Amino acid sequence: MKIEQTGFEGLLVITPSVYADERGYFFESYNKETHARAGLNFDWVQDNQSHSTYGVIRGLHFQNSPHAQTKLIRALQGSILDVVVDLRKSSSTFGKSFSLELSAENKLQLMVPKGFAHGFVILSSTADVMYKCDALYNKASESGIIFNDPDLAIDWKIPAGEQVVSEKDRILPRFNEMNFNF
Repeated sequence: MKIEQTGFEGLLVITPSVYADERGYFFESYNKETHARAGLNFDWVQDNQSHSTYGVIRGLHFQNSPHAQTKLIRALQGSILDVVVDLRKSSSTFGKSFSLELSAENKLQLMVPKGFAHGFVILSSTADVMYKCDALYNKASESGIIFNDPDLAIDWKIPAGEQVVSEKDRILPRFNEMNFNF
């Protein structure tokens, strides 16, 4: 397993060791001991999985403290652009975004620490996304930022006319209107 820094404190790209032969492939998507040796000591308490079609944007979502979540995200099938925004006011990357293509083919995983808004868009015809969380969902602490905030200027890699966004996500506030506690 290879763990790479992104330039955002705590935001990591994880590349698993993949063993392939004529039968297909095998890899450990998570190993508690391997992660612990790398200083990644999380107690995963919830797994989430979604299935979506091309152009669907989910996010940008987060939970405020004390229910904030660290997430370990990967695409099981298809391809997504995974996007995060740093909400940690004391961070040198506060208010900046980071994106990375995660796919069943590249098998990359993104470790997103507490204090980030998270979202993704489906780049393939369909995609199945799975992520681990170290805190349970808590509706009272749930929040988000509108996906097309002009101040964030996120390139979702999908033409505006082909983006599919839930009503709930279309009415989220802009970043500069947010009240978050990181």
